[in-house]
Order: sequence, then C-alpha cells, then structure tokens
Amino acid sequence: MLAALAAALGLAFVATLVLWLRERGAGQVLAEKLRLQEDARESMAEYLRAQARESAGVVAEELVKRADESFKNREQLAQARLEAQLKPVAETLAKFEKQVTDIEKARAEETGGLKQQITALLEASMATQTEARKLSAALRRGAGVQGRWGEQMLRNVLEMAGLVAKIDFEEQASTDSDEGRRRPDVVVRLPGGGVFVIDAKCSLNAYLEAQDAAEETSREAGYLRHTQSVRGHVQGLSQKAYWDQFDASPDFVVMFVPGDGFLAAALERSPELMTEAMEKKVILATPSTLFALCKAVAYGWRVEKQALNAAHIATLGRDLYKRIAVMGGYVSQMGKALDAAVGKYNQFVGSLETQVMSQARKFEDLKVDHEGKELPQLEAVETGLRPLAKLAVVDDEPRAANLDAPAA
Repeated sequence: MLAALAAALGLAFVATLVLWLRERGAGQVLAEKLRLQEDARESMAEYLRAQARESAGVVAEELVKRADESFKNREQLAQARLEAQLKPVAETLAKFEKQVTDIEKARAEETGGLKQQITALLEASMATQTEARKLSAALRRGAGVQGRWGEQMLRNVLEMAGLVAKIDFEEQASTDSDEGRRRPDVVVRLPGGGVFVIDAKCSLNAYLEAQDAAEETSREAGYLRHTQSVRGHVQGLSQKAYWDQFDASPDFVVMFVPGDGFLAAALERSPELMTEAMEKKVILATPSTLFALCKAVAYGWRVEKQALNAAHIATLGRDLYKRIAVMGGYVSQMGKALDAAVGKYNQFVGSLETQVMSQARKFEDLKVDHEGKELPQLEAVETGLRPLAKLAVVDDEPRAANLDAPAA
C-alpha cells in the first residue's frame, strides 16, 4: 500500500511536474512571443522613426530650399527696388562728379593761367623796377636830363588830354621882352585867341637823396632842400612874367611839376607854398591837375568847332533853300505847261471825236469792211495836276525873282 501510495504520489508528482513543465514551456513561449512582439514593435517604431526622420529631412530640405529661393527672390526684388530708388541718386551723383571734375579742370586751368599772370606780373614788376632804377640813375646825372624828362612828361599829358602839337600848343616858342629873349616850354592856345604858358620845372636831386637816405634826419633834410628848390623855381618863374609877353594871356603861368609825389613832399613840409605861388601868379600843377586843366581847354576847342560847324550848317541851309526855291519855280512852270498841254489835248480830243470820228463811224453802219479794226473811244484827260506849294520869301524877295536864276 505504501508502494501504491508512493507510486500514486510519484505519478501525481510526475503529472504535476509535467503539468508544471508544460505550463512553464507555454509561459516561455508566450514570453518569447511577447518579447518578439515587443521587438517587432520596437523595430516598427524605429522604422517609423527612421521613416519620420527621413521624411522630416526631405521636408526640411524642401522647406529650406523653398525658403532659400523665396529669400533669394525677395533679395533680388529688394535689390531691384533699391536700385530703382537709387538710380536718380546715382545719376545725380554722376552729374555732380562730372561737374566737380569740370570745376577742378577749370580751376587747374585758371590756376595755371593765374600762375602765368603772376609770373608775368612779377616780370613786369622787375622790369619796372629796373627801368625805375635806370630813370633814377639818369635823373641824377644833372639838370639837363631832368629838364628833358620833365618836358617829355609835359608833352605826354597834353597829348593825353586831347591837345595836338603845333595846333593846340606850341613847344619852345621864343618871346621877346625887355629882359631879353625868353623861351617857355609850352604855349597853349585857348579858344577865342587866348594863350597861357606852361613851364616844366624838374629839380629832383634833393628829393632823390631824401628817398635814398637811411636815417630819418638825413631824409627830412633832403625833403627840406627839395621844398626850397620848388620855392626857388616859383620865384624865378614869377619874375619872367610870361603873361605880359602875350596880348591875350591870363595873368598867370603854370609851373608843371612832373610828379604828384614831388609836389606833395614839398607841400607837406611847407603847406603855404601853394598860396605863395598863387600870390606870385604861378599855378603849381602836377600831371593829374594839368590833365584836368588841358581837358577843359580841349573841351573849349571842341565847343568852338561845334559852333563854327553850326554856323557853316546854317550857311549851307540858306544856300540849299535858295536852290530849292529856284528848282521849285522851274517845277511850277513845268506844271503850268503840262496843264496847258492837257487842255489843248482835251480840245483836240473833243474836236476829233465830234468832227471826225462821228463821220468815220458811219462807215460801220454801211457795213464797210474794216478788217476787224474798230475805231477807239477817245476820252479826255480828267486828272488834274497837283499844284506845287508856294515857298516862302527868300532873302526878303519873292520866289518869282529867282525863277530866271541859273540852276545850281
């Protein structure tokens, strides 16, 4: 019994073990299936994720590509708009640049021309300084050189004022007086027969020494000597009394100082010098004041010539009027003759028409062959002649008194 129980227990154990093993195998299979399903799900998920990633990449690339193209299009459009907006500015800038270039070119040319002019001016200044030094050296040689230079300056002023040598003024004209023969530098003729004398005085040694003096004391001493020299010339010229040697001369003589600076230096040291000279009937004149005086003389000559021309024009007008009066008489006579001829013509036409033509037209009534030539219709001249307006009295005589005068 124990053996049977043990056998039964053994069978039960075996059955239980088999059942457990079976259940365990089924569980493992199920677990394996679950594991495989889980692996499949994971693979599918991974695949889906891979597909998703791939699709997302394609979509992203497409989106990026489209965005890039859209950005490029927008950039091109913006650039086109910007270029369209900046085109007027670019054109304006181009014009401005051209103007600046032209201005710069013109400025360069003007600068070059200015440099040339400055160079020429410097050369002229150097030449002037050289000539001035030569003139200064020449004037220092003596009174003869200074006198000739003063006479030339005087002649230049007279000619610039419009006076003509040997017509409006005479140089070195000799005059006789109780003190002997005198010869003023210039005698200027005035309208109406008057004259006045101009004498050039040019003693410049003291003035030139003052100009070259290095010290103020020496310079002032030179100017004082120059003032005394001018005063001495005034005194000597007053004693010559040129106004008494010409019948129609004003009671003064003009002392010509060939430089405004020369006289100004003397008047600055001695302001009463001008008044003293006037009291001695001497008029101090520089190139500027003498030019104005001679310009007035030239104007007087011009006015006198205009007056002479006006008188000549009046004479020509009276002579022309006389000649027109004579010619008018001839025209009047011709008009009368034409009027008489027209009257005679009208009488002739009337007689011809009434006495001859009327008879000749009767041949037409008789059908005489006149070869197509008809008799003209004669008409009298009805237009009257225009009478010539009568002229006024010529030289207090009627016009008829000049009808027989010869034609001019």
